[in-house]
Amino acid sequence: MSSTPETSNNVRAVFLDVDGTYADYGVVPTGHVKAVQAARRAGHRVLLCTGRPVSMLPPSIQAAGFDGVVASVGAYVQVAGTVLVDRRFHPDLAARTIRVLDAHDAVYILEAQDESHAPPAAFDRLRTILDVHFSKAPGGPVGASDILNAVRSTRDRGAARFAKVSVFDSPIPMPSLAGEIGGEIAVVANSVADEGRHAGELYQRGISKADGIAAVMAHLGIARENTVAIGDGANDLEMIAFAGVGIAIEGSLPELVAVADRTTPGPREEGLVAAFAGLGII
Repeated sequence: MSSTPETSNNVRAVFLDVDGTYADYGVVPTGHVKAVQAARRAGHRVLLCTGRPVSMLPPSIQAAGFDGVVASVGAYVQVAGTVLVDRRFHPDLAARTIRVLDAHDAVYILEAQDESHAPPAAFDRLRTILDVHFSKAPGGPVGASDILNAVRSTRDRGAARFAKVSVFDSPIPMPSLAGEIGGEIAVVANSVADEGRHAGELYQRGISKADGIAAVMAHLGIARENTVAIGDGANDLEMIAFAGVGIAIEGSLPELVAVADRTTPGPREEGLVAAFAGLGII
């Protein structure tokens, strides 16, 4: 895969959210794999653009082959093996974040591209939450192990260098948790927030998937009007609004649909096949 700037005005860069867009509870439909491969054969660039860190993108999700990844809600960007962005919490912010989370006995994962960490005291609760969430997957709960296999039960987390925190259970609302950590932290809902608990993603304010897309555009020399972003979650809002064509999965948050140029069905209906065909890239 070449990392040299594009010269063709016909090449599009397509950015795909993972959970709820490319994959359904960790399961990738066959039609989505074929659509990605067909688009790349036609010369287009297709990248994953996800809240997950790279360490939580198992071979089953990456198997179609991609030109790169925007991970950790834009804090990490890699194209054809070249790392363009790798932003992590600075030591003071990291220490404050861990201190507040532990004070509230929250269930959380400190997420990095190489490995991620969870407190041993919360690991069993984390496993239960993920098992329940991914039990909704077609064919059984495969997605929970994809995440848990990337997480270490780490007693001393002070040395961890992480890009984002996923909180799966907090006794207080997420905005209150972020407020205790400080103004450098922003919060957004995550894919398990519908389970009735206080849950969400904590990340450095001023970072979004749109920033990751911009870094890829500059690296590949692809104009904004030739970018496509497809997603379904709260952390997809900026990228859907930013891309030349923003596509929301049907049934997404109303504010996401409001900024999208069009919608497409979800992964159980292999909605990316219709989206790619409508764009003329397959």
